[in-house]
Amino acid sequence: MSTQTPQRPASPGLRMGSPFGIPIYVSPTWLIVAAFITYTFQPVVADHLPGRTTFTTYLVAFVFAVFLYISVLLHELAHCVMARHFGLPVRRITLYMLGGVSEIEREPETPSREFLVAFVGPLVSLGLAAAGFAVSLVVPAETIPYVLILQLWVSNLIVGVFNLLPGLPLDGGRMLRAGVWKLTRNSVTGTKAAAWFGRGLAVALVVLTLGSSWVTEQEPDWGQVLWSVLLASFIWMGASQSLQVAKVRARMPHLQARTLARRAIAVTAEVPLAEAMRRAREAQAGAMVVVDHDGHPTAIVNEAAVAATPEQRRPWVSVGALSRSLEPSLVLPADLAGESLIDAMRETPSGEYLLVERGGDVYGVLVTADVNRVFSGV
Repeated sequence: MSTQTPQRPASPGLRMGSPFGIPIYVSPTWLIVAAFITYTFQPVVADHLPGRTTFTTYLVAFVFAVFLYISVLLHELAHCVMARHFGLPVRRITLYMLGGVSEIEREPETPSREFLVAFVGPLVSLGLAAAGFAVSLVVPAETIPYVLILQLWVSNLIVGVFNLLPGLPLDGGRMLRAGVWKLTRNSVTGTKAAAWFGRGLAVALVVLTLGSSWVTEQEPDWGQVLWSVLLASFIWMGASQSLQVAKVRARMPHLQARTLARRAIAVTAEVPLAEAMRRAREAQAGAMVVVDHDGHPTAIVNEAAVAATPEQRRPWVSVGALSRSLEPSLVLPADLAGESLIDAMRETPSGEYLLVERGGDVYGVLVTADVNRVFSGV
């Protein structure tokens, strides 16, 4: 399972290494599942290893849990290596309670690349299952290696097939998205279709689990019901998040720095705020840029700081005291639009950015609040 995650959590877990330069983290929630897998698989291990001590069977079950997550890691690494092959930045991989998440910071540029990045994960899982099945044919039964290999190839087969189900956030959903994207030539349409399929899968998972008990007229296995509800919740939330992303992307064509820019007036740092605001009103400007005595921009007056300054103090406060120095990253080309604009703003968060023409002339000021309003109601 893989996803794009725009936010950057401070501490996803314990860092385990960086294969291929990709940081690997293990969330503390993995310990919960490792304990659960160890407890539930111990009876299975005991059945396959008669005569072994309880301690040994629990230990083998725990080793299986570790190897299973190593298999999940290989699945996620496949996504990330393929993404890097296409030049997509990869932030990290996090192993957590329900599996793994590959944080790929940008979507593939074509549906075929989207399909390949998604497909390679299940392909690795199915490959591990096939290899494990072949090895299990030559390993003696009722031995620890045989039990581990048997459980691992079966688990990888389940992981591979489950991830091929056609609904986001599963890999099969991304493959479906790529197919719809190819047919419609619209990635947003593909995302919406795959997300609704994901919601359908979530509902079907719970209905089938409960329905099987009703058809067989047996008491439901409440442990199985709990897991189905947990997985269905994960799929539903992932699909809903994908729908939200689709809505945001649908607004991207309206996100153009030039059309969102505010007209700005130039003032020197020592000008009182009240006087600067008067000049801005007269010029019908929505922003103020601090310039030196040669007219070169040096800072942008912060709108939030201006609003927080009481009116009676404005004649005594200079605009320089309420401005942010112009770092190079706060100066953006006026032609920026769409994801390129979002990426530039994310690089250096700020309330305002100075927009300049290609020749270096000031075009205006882009206010973050105006950008946010484009996505309001999404």
